[in-house]
Amino acid sequence: MNECEFFEKCPFFQGKLAEKPVETEELKEKYCKSNNLNCARYMIIQAAGPEKVPEDLYPDEKIIAYQIIAELN
Repeated sequence: MNECEFFEKCPFFQGKLAEKPVETEELKEKYCKSNNLNCARYMIIQAAGPEKVPEDLYPDEKIIAYQIIAELN
């Protein structure tokens, strides 16, 4: 799978984890560079748009993503 199209401009990595480089790199490898379809942030963007993504949502918080998406219906 290709790199996520939002990788370079994802506000999560530009702010929330800027001070945690090891954790940031692990999350980038798992969600941004290999399979963005598993990223909670990407899931919400695809279903509801970027304005619905909580600023502090971690890429691995899929349960929260599912809740946000479910509330759209």
